[in-house]
Amino acid sequence: MFKRSRATVFVTFGALALCAAPAAFAFDGPAADDGGKVSKLFANPVAALQKGLEGVRNGNSKDAVEALKYAAAGGQPLAQWKLGRMYADGDGVPHDDAKAYEYFAQIVESYDEDNPNRRAAPVVANAFVAVGAYSLTGIPAARIKPDPSRAMEMFNYAATHFGDANAQYNLARMYLDGSGGEKDGRQAARWLNLAAEKSHAPSQALLGQLLFNGGPSVQRQRGRGLMWLTLAREAAVAEGKDNWIIELYDKAVAVASDAERQVALVYLEGHLKGRN
Repeated sequence: MFKRSRATVFVTFGALALCAAPAAFAFDGPAADDGGKVSKLFANPVAALQKGLEGVRNGNSKDAVEALKYAAAGGQPLAQWKLGRMYADGDGVPHDDAKAYEYFAQIVESYDEDNPNRRAAPVVANAFVAVGAYSLTGIPAARIKPDPSRAMEMFNYAATHFGDANAQYNLARMYLDGSGGEKDGRQAARWLNLAAEKSHAPSQALLGQLLFNGGPSVQRQRGRGLMWLTLAREAAVAEGKDNWIIELYDKAVAVASDAERQVALVYLEGHLKGRN
């Protein structure tokens, strides 16, 4: 898969994906028979990347896609990531999860752990999360079946090596749901806490709910749980989305005692002071 030590726990990823979907990792660069027309437009992949990003900003999707494809074929991870996001979102191109997966997987496969490009770390981390998400759900059009074990590997790597909050959140969800293994509330709480400390609102909400209600291997801490739910609610209201977070908060507040609310307020004040 991606380049790291010779013996890697992820070495089967590329082989499995290629067997399941022969076209999933096709080299989507300039056509070999284009007479060199595309290559003559750009001095190098870096120049193509700049041109492509400029085209995206200006709303010129057609030219932007061609430039980004050239840059992606030249190994530019930002171009691969941008194309992946465009196809995943249907932004300027037809929605195509198979192509989105292909570009994200290119980033994962070419990642060199021994010689990492630190400037590209956020893009690489996001690609690991995207490949994990697609592995969790599968892509029928690309003949990729759901594989929770692979998804957990992707999320775990991004969560551990990049400290990516989205990866930590997704990994926690898998532990809560028991996807790819047994349920583990303690591990879920650990990963949610790491992401919550990064102000990741969904993680704050789930951690708050988990602590407020308690559960197997998770001690109930209603005051602390209500604190995290409060922070998550403030973020959800400010951003005008994630109504499910507001609903979790409302349910908790409705059954919390006055004493628990006071404890939550103390925790909240301490948390905010620690941020200043």
